[in-house]
Amino acid sequence: MTHARGPLAAVTTALTTAVALTLASCGSSDSGSGDSSTPPRAAPSSSAPPSPSRSYPLSEAPRTIPSVREHTAARGPGWKPAPSAGVVVGSGRLADEGRLIAEELGLRYRGGADARDGDVELGLATGKKGPAESYTLTTRDGRVTITGADEAGAFYGTRTLKQSVEADGVMPEGVVKDRPGKPQRGFNLDIARKPYEAGWIEDRLREMADLKMNQFGLHFSDDQAFRIESKKHPEVVAADHLTQAEVRKIVALASRLHIDVVPEIDSPGHLGAVLDAHPGLQLRNTRGVASPGSLDISKPGAATLIDELLDEYTDLFGGAYWHLGADEYQALTVSDPSASYPQLANAAREKYGSGATIEDLATGWLNDRADTVRPKGMTAKAWNDGMFSGGSVQADKDIEVEYWTGKEIGAREPEAYLKEGRNLVNLNDEFLYYVLGEPNTFVYPTGERIYAQWTPQVLRGTALVSARYSDQILGGRFAVWGDLPNAQTTAQVAEGIRMPLYATAQKLWDPTDPTLSWAQFRALAGEIDGRG
Repeated sequence: MTHARGPLAAVTTALTTAVALTLASCGSSDSGSGDSSTPPRAAPSSSAPPSPSRSYPLSEAPRTIPSVREHTAARGPGWKPAPSAGVVVGSGRLADEGRLIAEELGLRYRGGADARDGDVELGLATGKKGPAESYTLTTRDGRVTITGADEAGAFYGTRTLKQSVEADGVMPEGVVKDRPGKPQRGFNLDIARKPYEAGWIEDRLREMADLKMNQFGLHFSDDQAFRIESKKHPEVVAADHLTQAEVRKIVALASRLHIDVVPEIDSPGHLGAVLDAHPGLQLRNTRGVASPGSLDISKPGAATLIDELLDEYTDLFGGAYWHLGADEYQALTVSDPSASYPQLANAAREKYGSGATIEDLATGWLNDRADTVRPKGMTAKAWNDGMFSGGSVQADKDIEVEYWTGKEIGAREPEAYLKEGRNLVNLNDEFLYYVLGEPNTFVYPTGERIYAQWTPQVLRGTALVSARYSDQILGGRFAVWGDLPNAQTTAQVAEGIRMPLYATAQKLWDPTDPTLSWAQFRALAGEIDGRG
């Protein structure tokens, strides 16, 4: 691996490899409907620009966020958008990607037509394809060729091209070989405590895509409100909510931008808004005092209600993941859970045997909800403090652990989960939690601190876990939580998270130490997005 940042880094003295990287369909139709494994070659043109010459200095790597992993320098003028240039695709599967980059760069989209001088060609690799989401981008002879290992890789190649043109007006000569360091790279938004308009969410999705982020967590149910229209249970929905039509539009945009939406209905805690409409399912102790936001999972109707909601919303969202929550169940925060909630203790023993505990019952609840979403083809996720150890029942091994804190009662170190062979996603509240109003010792995270101190291996506090667990750490998400929703407007939130998102994206794409200083990185962000 080389990191080319500057004229002396990772360069060759000549362009040593002629790289044919496009997979294009036969014919010259502008429809882009064809799909072929044989790349087209345009006939040589007498008006073609001259081959790279020694009169040009060796190129530098394109300036992008996240930075590219490898760049082989070459001598030549690079590529700039021109009125005569267009975008062509070697596979109809890349039509959306081709149309988008054409619109962004002011070029004509010509679909499956043969490439011409000055064009951008998008293709898919054949044979040995490289890692998922990887791509190769070659700038040579006045043309840009982007070949992805898959559609996402080709898309990320267009993001590199777009950012380089935005920052410097040119895509430098040479070859970029790029790939992500982690498969899950994203942003998490709490719309339950603070509502956000669909347009605001769509703007964040576009920003995420340009940063090569691929996962958007949507926490839409909590004690304060349930924020998405329900056909099965309209009684639980807040007045200020997203319609299902708006959600379908958000999901469709995310899909076109290669972003997985990860919806979350937290249970058996954080259900206050649902329980307001179903008070008979509220958990109460022996004195009849309600446990805030807590579902009485000893009651048969509890599972029926939550599974009906899960069934409705898994169909609405589709996708690869579902977040089951499982954190902060208040029944387990009292000094003697069995004495306070004997109905839960009895239900645990009836279901799992005489030695079972309320923790076992909660773990069984989590596994049962995972069984609800698996038939929809979804991988289940849960917060780390909702996954217990040492009991009769263990959380299913395929449930991904979203590690956010070590501050909760009974919280275990990240290594405890990793040693069990579990996969973790990093949402370290020390660095990645933007909590409105800064309650409970939270402070707004800064991009500079993430950039300088955080990596995906920093899962709890500021400590690194061993590198031997690196493959089990699937990535991370930066998260906005609305604890004090009026502390900031949605516009202030967008501005406040801007540089933290840039920094998080950089570290998830390439966890190694960045070569730019923070001042340089921040200035580059301003050049890319035009916000200074």
